[in-house]
Amino acid sequence: MQRIFAYRRLHICAIVVFVLDQVTKAWIHNSERLPFNSYGPGEHIEVIPGFFNIVHVGNTGAAWSILSGHSEWLAVFAVVVLLSIFFLRKTLELHVRAIQIAFGLLCGGIAGNLVDRVMHKHVIDFLDFHFAGYAWPAFNIADVGIVTGVVLYIGSTILAAVRERKGE
Repeated sequence: MQRIFAYRRLHICAIVVFVLDQVTKAWIHNSERLPFNSYGPGEHIEVIPGFFNIVHVGNTGAAWSILSGHSEWLAVFAVVVLLSIFFLRKTLELHVRAIQIAFGLLCGGIAGNLVDRVMHKHVIDFLDFHFAGYAWPAFNIADVGIVTGVVLYIGSTILAAVRERKGE
């Protein structure tokens, strides 16, 4: 029990991201207003005209549909990453608060997209942003957790290295 409590920030962040992701995806998946592949004029919910829409699309790949059509392999990769994080938790310095939060966001996002890949054979994406004539690829809450976790981890690592160097 003490080991679980030692990683409480990681667990809390992972659970929050996972639950938010799955609740929002369930809403999209079960919405009569947004049938699957509702993207484009008349098919989406316009939240901020010309900037932000709610859509319902499936992605069988990773970010920007890289490795599209390989959802099974991406699911295996997700399991490998989650297991690696678990087994390498001491090496990854998960005792550090910021690192726990970063990996909590990352693990919650990975788990959220993994559930989609297993249940739907694709990841449900629904956040659709447009800016200056460019349409950003649709994404979801899990993706936000993954990107935020990676950025926080990189920032924390750089900051720790700078502090260590100044201490020399």
